[in-house]
Parts: sequence; structure tokens; C-alpha cells
Amino acid sequence: MEKLPAPNIIWSAGENSGDFLASEVLPSVMQEFPEIEMDGIGGDRMIQSGLIPWFHAKDLSVRGYIEVIKHLPRILKIRSQMLKRVTKMPPNAFIGVDAPDFNLAIEERAKSKGVPVIHMVAPAVWAWRPNRIHQIKRAVDHLLLIFPFEKEIFDKAGIPSTYIGHPLARLIPLEPKTEEARRELGLPIQGPVVAVLPGSRKDEIKWCGPQFFGACDVILKSDPSVKFIVPAADEARKAEISKILDTFPKVKEATVLTLGNSHKAMESSDAILVASGTATLEAALYKKPLVVGYAMPALSAMLILSKGQTKWISLPNILAQKTLVPECVQMFCNPDILASHILHALEPTRAEMLRDVFTEMHHSLLRDTPKLASEAIAKVLHKS
Repeated sequence: MEKLPAPNIIWSAGENSGDFLASEVLPSVMQEFPEIEMDGIGGDRMIQSGLIPWFHAKDLSVRGYIEVIKHLPRILKIRSQMLKRVTKMPPNAFIGVDAPDFNLAIEERAKSKGVPVIHMVAPAVWAWRPNRIHQIKRAVDHLLLIFPFEKEIFDKAGIPSTYIGHPLARLIPLEPKTEEARRELGLPIQGPVVAVLPGSRKDEIKWCGPQFFGACDVILKSDPSVKFIVPAADEARKAEISKILDTFPKVKEATVLTLGNSHKAMESSDAILVASGTATLEAALYKKPLVVGYAMPALSAMLILSKGQTKWISLPNILAQKTLVPECVQMFCNPDILASHILHALEPTRAEMLRDVFTEMHHSLLRDTPKLASEAIAKVLHKS
């Protein structure tokens, strides 16, 4: 295939999950276009994969309406600089990864300047803000979809797309090695282990952490043999989690707090207590019973939930189109309710019931994602 004499491709990924997804695809794109520089916004994984960073993904990692306001000047400054770069020095392609609130405006500007625009991880118009599909059509030349049911939605809207599978389905083994993971993390081989993931953002730790670890305290009163494994996204989150754990001394004594290792933590567990987001899908792919909890400021919750188009917030339930796992949101995200669900999740029959469903889900998401994504990107670039 003839290579394009392009100077650069701009990538823009503004979340931990987007950083991971893009890092799986980036090496294949670099192999397809070895003479093209890969610049833009990404996290540590993308940088390790070869991205030349203009900004770090963590600078954009904010969730909720009220929380965004505090960080808005910084976010708008970064977006302004990205818009200037796209306008003054148009790249050979712009690849936005998730983060539609940030990326779509840049993508719309880039497309208006004749820059081919690819967006990886389609905005969830099936879950909320369905009218956004019109902006997507204006802003994007090609969508890379990570869920199979999305293809029909965007075909009907006349937006070119390719289903590339979900990179996590390739990364996570079909058969989890629980004992091996426990040895690696220094956990007891026997006895119940609960993985606790209160989120990767500061605001998530602030709002979900006390409820999650309060639930752990309740669980220990019912079963003192339970151990907890808590993976922190980075040093800052680890310090924040440790501070909350100080208020629950019995829980802290029963907890292994690690830096990173979220996948090993899930693999080592019998059940998972997790904040809403990509981690809910990871938990399902590890075939573990999970409980989803999420809390945020009341106004943020009201604004977000009012725009919802689906009954569920967690990916396992959305993909199954039924309630497979409990979702405890806002006032229901409290220690007693969370603990009750986790204790139920620890029952052996619960794990057996979910294993087959989650295995089928895993197969539906399993594709050669890097190959499919790089081929789709190459087709768009060679058309331009």
C-alpha cells in the first residue's frame, strides 16, 4: 500500500479509558504510516506507544457538570490551542478518542478545513443526548465502533463506520487465573476477596470512596474473613484513597492498596465493587459478579440523569439490555445497600449464573481491533 507523505496525525484522548483504547491501536497505525509523526493529547500508555504529547489526558479527565466548571478555564485553553493547531497547521488526519464534549468541536473545525476526521468510540447517542448525532455527522468522516449494536444506529444516520471490537476483549483472558493473580498481589489463596474500585478521578474518589469503604466496614461485620484489594490509578489517587481508609481502620487492616494493577485486582477477586464506567465492562469480562455504585453532587446527577435514554448506567446491563448487575446510584450508593449486594455477589451460585452470560458477551466483543482500526484509518487517509 502506498504511503502518504503526511507530516502528522493529531490524536486527542482525554480519559484513562480513551488512553488505553488508543494505545492498543496507535502502534498499528504507526506501522502503517511509519513516516508520519503522531502528536496530540494522550495519557501514559499512548506516550509509551509513540505519541508525542502536546497535553496529557489527565488535564481533561473531569466528570459531571458542576465539576467541569472548576476546571473549565484550563480545558477551554487546551481546546483553543488545539483549534489553532488544526486551523493553522492542518494535519493529515485528526483522530478523536471518546471525550465527545471536548473533541467534537475540534473535529468539526478540522473537517471544515478538509482534514479527514476519524472518531474512535462513538458518542453514546443510544444512551443520552440523541440529537448529538447531527453534530457527529457534521464533524466526523468515519466512526470506529466498539460495540456491535451501534453499527445499525449510525448506518441509519448515514455516518460511515466500522465495528472494530473492544480492545479490552483482546487484553482480558477468556478464562481468568484467579489463584495466579492472588499470588502476584500477595493475597491469600483461600477465602473471599473483594476488589474495590471507587474510580480514577479525584471527584469520584471524593464522592464514591467513603460509601465504598463504608460498605467494606459493613461487610466485615458480617464476614470478618473477607479481604479487599484496591488498585489506585496513580500516586495522587492512592494518597486520597489511603486518607479515606484511615477513617475505617478495620477495613484498612484487611486491605491491600496497590498502585495500578486494576486488572490483576479484578482477576484475583470473587466479587467487584466498582464505580460506573469502563471498569464495569472490565469486571464483566473477568466473569466476576459486580456491584456498580456511583455518587456525585446532586445537581450534576440531576442534569445527567435527565438526559438519559437508557434504564441503565453500567455497560454489562446496557449490552445485555437487562439488569444483570445491581446499580446503586446517588442515595442508593450507601454502605448498607452496597454491602448487601456484595454479600449476595459472594454467594457461589451468583458467580455461576453470570459466568456463561459474561463469556458470551466477551466473544461478541472479541475482534482483531488494532488491525481493523488501522485498516479503516488507512482507507480514510488514502481517500483524501
